[in-house]
Amino acid sequence: MSTSLKPAANIRSRGQSMGRINVGDTAASLSTMPLSPSARRNSQARQDAIDDTKNTAPWLARFDQFCSQQTWVKPLLALLFTLVLYRLVPEKSGCRKVLEAFIFPSYKLENGEYGKGENDFYFVFYYALFFTFLREFVMCVVLRPLANYFGITKETKVKRFMEQTYAMFYYGISGPFGLYIMKQLPLWYFNTYYFYIDFPHRTHSLLFKIYYLGQAAFWVQQSIVLLLQLEKPRKDFKELVFHHIVTIALIWTSYRFHYTWMGIAVYITMDVSDFFLATSKTLNYLNSRLTPIFFVFFVFVWGYLRHYLNLKILWSVLTEYKTVGPYELNWETQQYKCWISQPMVFTLIFLLQLVNLYWFFLILRILYRFISSGVEKDERSDDESEEEEDSKKKQ
Repeated sequence: MSTSLKPAANIRSRGQSMGRINVGDTAASLSTMPLSPSARRNSQARQDAIDDTKNTAPWLARFDQFCSQQTWVKPLLALLFTLVLYRLVPEKSGCRKVLEAFIFPSYKLENGEYGKGENDFYFVFYYALFFTFLREFVMCVVLRPLANYFGITKETKVKRFMEQTYAMFYYGISGPFGLYIMKQLPLWYFNTYYFYIDFPHRTHSLLFKIYYLGQAAFWVQQSIVLLLQLEKPRKDFKELVFHHIVTIALIWTSYRFHYTWMGIAVYITMDVSDFFLATSKTLNYLNSRLTPIFFVFFVFVWGYLRHYLNLKILWSVLTEYKTVGPYELNWETQQYKCWISQPMVFTLIFLLQLVNLYWFFLILRILYRFISSGVEKDERSDDESEEEEDSKKKQ
């Protein structure tokens, strides 16, 4: 094991608290959610059914118990069922077309581009289910054993390690993928002028559509899990819920009203900064000596992406939005860039900026306290509540 990741035996690292930043857009997974009283009762009922010698179908109870422990199984079965049904249904039937909309992007045009329509909702739903499977599988099968390998034994710390390492995994893919797609467009690198050229952007390449709807599916899945996690909210839970509401609104409105070139720019600023946020947290859970250095680097990345570039986008909405490209309302040509939509677009991005500013304030406060006095305690840390939870489990 690398010495940079090897935890000290009894000494608390001065930089340890720096990675414990309970801010950001990542929600918990099904496998890391605390069990509610009803969930505990259901688990006990399943175990009783397994132990009951009179039970005529103990294998069913065992399978149910297995699925409750391996939370990725049921989403996988649903995905496979859809794929099998798609293969079995006759090609020209209406059911086949619906199933195809779940699995593949719809509205392919003769020029190879893809349009938009109601079938895109099916695609988002199916891949929200896919991200549920992927998240649970990676956490249960890969990340939990990895946490044990690194000597992380405390259950609450294991859960947080899994959440943040999965975030590293996802954003480590989505961030570069988004940059690759932007590189193929005239708006590279964050050239806001091209947000409005040839507006409305009603068609896109296959990769662009997969990326955009895939991101929508990811955030739908995140939002559902966030709503299911009401039993133990984070200290910034209200801000997190507000962030998810604004994000979903931005995704839908940008896709529906053809602001997707602006949308991909916002996506990238969020995803890349989230990768560095999750990496900072993960290094902390590993007690890595790299945590302080990486945290300082992360602060600059966050400030540049979530504030400088997003403020640049906001400024373009105030200036270039009206002067570049068409500026009129025409329902027939789906031309929505007009005086009505301008304040709406600005407001949504501005609301997102307010949440990010709140989180950035908390991040800077941690950095200031560390530099000025070496204070290790992060008032947003859940360590005390985690220790209480662990002690209750042991009793």
